[in-house]
Amino acid sequence: MEYRAEIDGLRAFAVVPVVLFHAGFSVFSGGYVGVDIFFVISGYLITSIILSEMDKGSFSLLNFYERRARRILPALFLVLAVCIPFAWIWLTPRDMAAFGESVAATIGFSSNILFWRESGYFDTTAELKPLLHTWSLAVEEQYYIAFPLLLIVAWRFGKRIILGLLGLIFVVSLTIAQASDSLMSASAAFYLPPTRVWELMMGAFAAFYFNRGLVVSIPKLANELLGVIGLILIAGSILLFDETTPFPSLYTLAPTLGTFLIIIFTAQGTFAGRLLSNRLFVGIGLISYSAYLWHQPLLAFARYRNATDLSLALILFLCITAFLLAYLSWRFVEAPFRNKKTFDRKAIFGLAALGSAIFLGFGLVGSISQGYPNRYTGMQKLSTETAIASPLREDCHVEMWEYVAPSKSCIYHEGKISWVVFGDSHAVELAYALAETLKPSNIGLRHLSRSGCNPAYAKKNSDDLCTRWTKDSIRYILETSELKNVVVTYKMSNIPTGRERDIAWESYIKVLKALVDGGKNVYLVLQAPALRTDVNQLIRLVPENRNANVEGVSSARWKQQHKFVTYNLRDIPKEVKVVNPSDLFCDHQSCFAILQGQSLYFDQNHISVAGATMIAEQIFQQRQ
Repeated sequence: MEYRAEIDGLRAFAVVPVVLFHAGFSVFSGGYVGVDIFFVISGYLITSIILSEMDKGSFSLLNFYERRARRILPALFLVLAVCIPFAWIWLTPRDMAAFGESVAATIGFSSNILFWRESGYFDTTAELKPLLHTWSLAVEEQYYIAFPLLLIVAWRFGKRIILGLLGLIFVVSLTIAQASDSLMSASAAFYLPPTRVWELMMGAFAAFYFNRGLVVSIPKLANELLGVIGLILIAGSILLFDETTPFPSLYTLAPTLGTFLIIIFTAQGTFAGRLLSNRLFVGIGLISYSAYLWHQPLLAFARYRNATDLSLALILFLCITAFLLAYLSWRFVEAPFRNKKTFDRKAIFGLAALGSAIFLGFGLVGSISQGYPNRYTGMQKLSTETAIASPLREDCHVEMWEYVAPSKSCIYHEGKISWVVFGDSHAVELAYALAETLKPSNIGLRHLSRSGCNPAYAKKNSDDLCTRWTKDSIRYILETSELKNVVVTYKMSNIPTGRERDIAWESYIKVLKALVDGGKNVYLVLQAPALRTDVNQLIRLVPENRNANVEGVSSARWKQQHKFVTYNLRDIPKEVKVVNPSDLFCDHQSCFAILQGQSLYFDQNHISVAGATMIAEQIFQQRQ
């Protein structure tokens, strides 16, 4: 292909916003669209190369994958190799196990599937994942596997048929992306290929445009205008989009169409072409792949190590460091491995196989061993061992995209099922711990919990799954006479102010009142204090003595966060017995994440089994 400097300049417009978005600069709230720009560029370049070689009858899958290996693996292996020692020193076993899984998934180009199953891209916990950004590499590699095979099969039918097929894929994929709210979770829509492949198709259309000789002579003013429109669409997306923007969706057309216009209509003689061909932008574009690889591990490890918000000076230092490392890895790793005289095909495939085996082995052993736990001893080991969720969380907890009838929910311990725990994801460990507390008395418990489901009992004429599940669960509890004791718990500190909070609080009270009026013995467990950061980041602060306490958040800060609930407790029916975890986890100065070496949480705000056991014992004491 003829080299186009403006394409490298366009890469700079993709990578810089991504880095600044992950760094937390709010002005670049839509910086994540840089990945979408990369997708279109990749679709254009890869399709152009394949079409050119197929026209000449020289296309080879082996050559294609050799080029991909030269381009992707050397810098990726370098970054993984540098990440592992820092992970070994700083990450707790739980987080090391997750890191190991991400290393293995990265090597298998399936990390998008892994992160889809773990959390959303915009979740706070995502900031602490050093390899989160590899999801986009996985999407591209999955495309690289399928797309050449598709072209090989369809080539005999001619380019018109191929274009029609690609057009159909484009329409179906974009339709799925736009309708993803009703088809899949937001996390699945963000990470998985069915909602992303249309972006790569847009780049493929640009390649067909040039390959088929459809380039038409249009007035220079039109070229100027279309190039500027492309820049405006990209810049507008970066500056105006944020995490609340439905994505991917029709909104994604803005940055992708902008990229398409620049590829098609921008030449170096136009304003946009001259801007993008600037030496600075081209230089950044040349190292953009390495910059993309380096920035997320630097930011994630820094956040993990500091366990607090990073200072502006440190963030700027890390961003600059990412680009300095990018230059070095481009100069001394990327460039040499692309030179066939330095490394021939046999060397490339041999090193790829060896490196993949090493990293895959490290990742799988880390996952199977649960994070190389022997790295920790003493109180830190106790803290890691107690920072655990319920072993039945996956089996008994209902995710937000699911509906499980209350009658089909989990029962703990056969016997007299007279207790039920009801609420959101914060009820899971409490249900398990309370069931274990009741087990010696041969009393069983029913578990009713659903993720991301705020109190939804006051909504009228609503058919969303949360409201339906809430109403069905309350009805089931009221109609089941043997369920005498009901424990209710919700996370309330994160509900936005305004009408939504008023509805949630009204539902909160109505749930309690309905249960009391139904003759149930009701216990309300208030939300446990939300920590300033994930408890696993705090474990390294545990001192080696019996007084191994670590503050999770100041009492004053938690009181401020929880003041709405505290002030409105007067609305709660007087028959309800209230248990406040703050009475157990806090003193007048601190709310503890770790108490006498035991972790009271397994993440930033969900209590661990150990913390839940303390609360369960308090409930049991009130019962007596």
